[in-house]
Amino acid sequence: MKQDRRRFLGMATRMALAAVGANAFGVLLGGCKTMEVATQVGTAVGTATGVISGDQAESIQKAGKAVARSFEDFTPEQEYTIGRAVGAQLLERYPPYDSPALNTYLNTLGQALALASDMPETFNGYHFLALDSDQINAFAAPGGMVFVTRGLLRCCRSEDAAAAVLAHEIGHVQHRHGMQAIEKSRITEALSTVAAEGAKSLGGAQLAQLTRIFEGTIADITATLVNAGYSRAFESQADQAAVTIMARVGYDGSALVDMLEQMKGRLAPGGLDFAKTHPSPQSRIDEVRPKIRPASGPIPEIRRQRFARVMASV
Repeated sequence: MKQDRRRFLGMATRMALAAVGANAFGVLLGGCKTMEVATQVGTAVGTATGVISGDQAESIQKAGKAVARSFEDFTPEQEYTIGRAVGAQLLERYPPYDSPALNTYLNTLGQALALASDMPETFNGYHFLALDSDQINAFAAPGGMVFVTRGLLRCCRSEDAAAAVLAHEIGHVQHRHGMQAIEKSRITEALSTVAAEGAKSLGGAQLAQLTRIFEGTIADITATLVNAGYSRAFESQADQAAVTIMARVGYDGSALVDMLEQMKGRLAPGGLDFAKTHPSPQSRIDEVRPKIRPASGPIPEIRRQRFARVMASV
């Protein structure tokens, strides 16, 4: 009889936790407070009727709060911390390029562009770094960490084109595209808490298995950014942001088209770089070209000289 009761309690707990997980979608309509109230009422009834114990009710309420919190905004500090973790994962895949001159140049150029963006400040500021890879790619981690490969920099024939690359990545930060992807995964993380709490009614082996399944959230997020890339809508937003930022600083927005043209000629079909994670350069060219305002004058000679000097070793 005692074994049957234990089995029944475990089943009831898992059913209640499953309901909590399903109710996560209700938060979209009713809000976090509704979720917590519903969970509290449900566990109170379950405890009063003897279906679940006090400890099990506490586990369900903890899980419910975790699901509710998954819809809260991240603080700038949290965004910065997540961005650092994502950046560390990226640097395990792509080593940094050991060129103080190039990285100083990218940061000087990038800071000027960031100041002209709609998000001129982040918690710990913008940081730009060249990656020692022939792949054609760039990444914008949350919080303002921007990484650009040597392969992509070789597609730039002028400082204006390099500015287009950095401004595009700043556009991703400005629109919080990386955080939007991470926020979706945070729901999964919250639901993993539900599963972990429910596992208290199970054995140690099952709990250990659940723990392994839900490890490595940051690694999963990084894999999504590297392997899947941003949506076409996000890329379009970043291109539009780049054109706007460049105009504010005095760079020629048409350099973005020139950079994309160079990229189009160098990308290998089915490659592991930009071609895998981005819309085709031609589709982006067709979309952004009508939005570009021509530069008002010739490119300053000093701009040509510093670009040629720094890019000589790239």
